[in-house]
Amino acid sequence: MRTIKLLLISLILSLVSTNMYADGIMIPVEQLPQAAKTFVKKYFPQNTIIYAERELLSYEARLDDGTEIDFDRKGNWDKVDCQFNPVPSAIIPAPILNYVQKTFPNAEIVKIDKERHGYDIELSNDIELKFNKKGAFMGMDD
Repeated sequence: MRTIKLLLISLILSLVSTNMYADGIMIPVEQLPQAAKTFVKKYFPQNTIIYAERELLSYEARLDDGTEIDFDRKGNWDKVDCQFNPVPSAIIPAPILNYVQKTFPNAEIVKIDKERHGYDIELSNDIELKFNKKGAFMGMDD
């Protein structure tokens, strides 16, 4: 019986400590990994990071124009959501950029998300597209 109680207490404590990081902890911008700060400086030179958050295995930064960027624990970008502005074309794989420009000439990519299968893209006209890791079109998202 005592073993069960100890196991239950351990489980609750691990859930509580994990849950602390589920929503993340606000951190000073200086505590973002150097790679994340360099990425923002290179691709968003006109913007300032106004909010930074550390999660269990990742980071999130919000820029002064509303852009949200997710980084992995090393500071490599994982998702860029520019809301209503176009994602910088330099971070979009060329095959994806070419496909979108040819197929949707009046739309811009406003969100790019690296996934296990490849990339999820959201366009300014609310169309969502899926591409594999090589940038080949896989289909529209439901």
